[in-house]
Amino acid sequence: MSDETESAKEHELYSQRLEKAGRWRLLGANPFGNGFRPADLAGDIARKHASDGAEQLEASRPGYSVAGRVVALRSFGKAAFLKLRDRSGELQIHVKKDVLGGRRDRNKITDMGDFVGVKGTLFRSKTGELTLAATEYLPLTKALRAPPEKWHGLADVEMRYRQRYLDLVSNPEVKEVFLRRTALVRYLREFLDTRGYVEVETPMMHSLVSGAAARPFTTHHNALDISLFLRIAPELYLKRLVVGGIERVYEINRNFRNEGISTRHNPEFTMLEWYRAYATYEDMMAETEEMISGAAERVTGSLKISYQGQVIDFAPPWPRLPMAQAVRQAFPSLTEADLKDADRLRAEIGPKLPESERRHLDALGPGAMLAVLFEHGVEPRLVQPTFVTEFPTEISPLARRNDQRPEIADRFELFIVGREIANGFSELNDPLDQKGRFEAQVEAKRRGAVETMDYDEDYIRALEHGMPPTGGEGLGVDRLAMLLTDAPSIRDVILFPLLKPEKR
Repeated sequence: MSDETESAKEHELYSQRLEKAGRWRLLGANPFGNGFRPADLAGDIARKHASDGAEQLEASRPGYSVAGRVVALRSFGKAAFLKLRDRSGELQIHVKKDVLGGRRDRNKITDMGDFVGVKGTLFRSKTGELTLAATEYLPLTKALRAPPEKWHGLADVEMRYRQRYLDLVSNPEVKEVFLRRTALVRYLREFLDTRGYVEVETPMMHSLVSGAAARPFTTHHNALDISLFLRIAPELYLKRLVVGGIERVYEINRNFRNEGISTRHNPEFTMLEWYRAYATYEDMMAETEEMISGAAERVTGSLKISYQGQVIDFAPPWPRLPMAQAVRQAFPSLTEADLKDADRLRAEIGPKLPESERRHLDALGPGAMLAVLFEHGVEPRLVQPTFVTEFPTEISPLARRNDQRPEIADRFELFIVGREIANGFSELNDPLDQKGRFEAQVEAKRRGAVETMDYDEDYIRALEHGMPPTGGEGLGVDRLAMLLTDAPSIRDVILFPLLKPEKR
């Protein structure tokens, strides 16, 4: 079917539905009315009477009042069967003209997608299905657009993401994904609340690029005539609160990073960040194991889940793998000395990367180059939950140096199915060291690095007032939701992911 033919068909269907809306009005029903208050839910009715037989229902004749969207419709002249869906499930409705009397034509102008309110008594149909025999039938909302032809199972992925309302209506399992996501977020809050953490909100517009090494989105405040950056991470604000005496603090926040879009990246995403005074990065790893394994069990009912055909076991404890050790295993030609030689590391990985990535390597030191080799040679292999430790201090501008080996930071990242899920460390609370790290970031930007942080003078001032020894962490809520819902793409767990503008 050509686009013009399809457009003409859609216009014709729209006109027919608009005409039916007018007929609703003639019958005394506002096609966009309000005021009907259903007393019952379809799913509750189905569960309550699941074992009741036809004779039992005939004897008791239980009455109910429901409302919902019409998702199936079969008309047989003097009678019709509708399938009504509300937030709890579906229920079959039987409408007979002789019962509705003067309002008997209302079911004739009902279409798929309409919302109706029904009062009636419950019985079992000849096929044994629980059915509500309508004694009152009230049109509530006229759907002027017809649902997709494949009502049960909208298949066009682009349309599903762009028109999520159709996706939710035609693919009931999608709703379950987002109910699981809600259960996950509820659990994360409960986990932290019961351990004495305080939930806060911090600014989403920053005057500096801070909290993580990433490209920001830039905007402008007209009244103040200043440039502002959408939040990359709330980290420095949350640690200011630790300085101020909120010793356990967290935020479930929206972050924005001006990066590419992929199955695991959306420029707008949700993070959980939490900070705990008098804790080390090792304490944060232990807490992370407890939190995520508990989330898996709460949301899925098991510590073992299936993700895209792979069994993932969340049972603690999880392995700890130093980054340098992992890189040497993946690149056996490298010696211990090579790991400190940026040129040698560039020669190892450079030819294997596309030109767009190679051009930025010259600005990187040995620590950053080690991270590049880890990203390309190790990350994809980390399927089961694994903590990668001993990150180079060079790429950890906010993490505390290790006391015995100052070239590495007391930092870890958690990887599952080849993806970073969480990033935590013992926080750097030495203002002099932090000042030097910020200055190194500024110098790296001057030399061409594109993902750096600005110098935050006020944060240095806060540290000079004293921050207790602290552990902190950020966890990607979207990526964890992907794992716990078996979603192949981050777009499947974000209700309205960013897409290219629709072509007109």
